Formats: sequence, C-alpha cells, structure tokens
Amino acid sequence: MSVFVNTKNEQEEKVLIAFLDSLDYKYQSDINDAPTEVEAAFLNQYNEEIDKADKEIESGDFISHEDVEQLFEKRRKLI
Repeated sequence: MSVFVNTKNEQEEKVLIAFLDSLDYKYQSDINDAPTEVEAAFLNQYNEEIDKADKEIESGDFISHEDVEQLFEKRRKLI
C-alpha cells in the first residue's frame, strides 16, 4: 500500500518523517513536486501492486465474493 502526502510546510514534513522513522516505515521522500515524477512514482507502485495481486490470484490466494458477503452478513447480525 502506498500513500502520497503533501505537507503544508517544512516543519510538518520533519514531524511526519520523524514519525515514520520512529515506526520504521519505509518511505520515499525525494520525489519532487513535478507532476511527471509524482505520476511516474505512483504508476510504478500501482503497477507493482497489480502484478502482485495477479500473482496471488493465479496461486489461489484470494477470498471469493460469496465469502465476503457471508462475512458482512455475520457482522451485521452481531451488531
């Protein structure tokens, strides 16, 4: 999963980076504000996630639609 964040100022960026570092999250902070770089980074990550999902489906590692419906039905009954 990926999240792109546009901070309002340098102080917010420092706080966010310190938070991510403290939890040992992997992140990329060297993307310029140039739309083409942001779009390219997003598309690369998106394509990697699609490829991973395709491989999971091919290997049978997925939940059927019916199973999801049953899960939600059970949760509604508990509420």
